[in-house]
Amino acid sequence: MLEGTVKWFNEAKGFGFLEQEGGKDVFVHYSAIVSDGFKTLNEGDRVQFEITEGPKGPAAANVSKI
Repeated sequence: MLEGTVKWFNEAKGFGFLEQEGGKDVFVHYSAIVSDGFKTLNEGDRVQFEITEGPKGPAAANVSKI
């Protein structure tokens, strides 16, 4: 699992970007968030995630707050 920080996340649109330690920013969709209830992230949250190849390039998967 990789670790990073939420750069920004738009609840209305359901996506945002994660800052990866030592790497490029990674797209994150709300469906990739591992959580009960409303799936959202806040700017500055520390997260763990995996990277998968999405239709438009690298995307975060199995995102969870730490």
